Amino acid sequence: MLVLGDAHASEPDRSETLLGIYRTLEPDRVLQVGDLQRYDLPAPTWFVAGNNEDFDVIEALRAGEDRDPPAETDVRNVHLLASTAATVDGLRVAGLSGNFAPTKYDLSRDELSGERRRHFTHEDVERAADLEDIDVFLTHEAPTGLLSYGYDPGCEHVDDLLEAISPDLCLVGHHHRHREAEFADTRVVSLAPAWERYYTLDPETLTLEAHDHELATDD
Repeated sequence: MLVLGDAHASEPDRSETLLGIYRTLEPDRVLQVGDLQRYDLPAPTWFVAGNNEDFDVIEALRAGEDRDPPAETDVRNVHLLASTAATVDGLRVAGLSGNFAPTKYDLSRDELSGERRRHFTHEDVERAADLEDIDVFLTHEAPTGLLSYGYDPGCEHVDDLLEAISPDLCLVGHHHRHREAEFADTRVVSLAPAWERYYTLDPETLTLEAHDHELATDD
């Protein structure tokens, strides 16, 4: 299974790198941790929304069959995990979409508009906490204790979710650097961005391997 960090594929060169990885590896299934910004992909991809997305597309994906995506945007093979779970290659995969803003957390989701739709709210966290039997959890925000910039950028609400659902593996985006830590019984990995490397995940052992991405740019 292919695993990708932030893509930022609204930028042409990064979009080409992203598509090059798909073309070269021909994955059957893909997991991605946000800031995807391209929603027409060659293989089925389960992802969480980051803080850089087309939020009209994201809201349509949240609504499922109740709402069509914007007509000018191609959407294919993408499955949003927004406090929801799916079975992917026998794994129970779940995700929390969005990033944290203290001033927006206590609002309801329907109170968010425009670019503020990038945030998660207490409702999203509460829904995610009720999920059960999760093997892999995707989040754009990191838990505490994983990264440091002279301060800890982790989010305690992600800590709470890891305690509540206790996944075997948590994959983190947003920070564009590879870091690993243990949080209780969960292995937590912050992923490097897709333009630097890609990862492969063994669904049986949950072994995660990092690979440089040079082959993804070959024609």
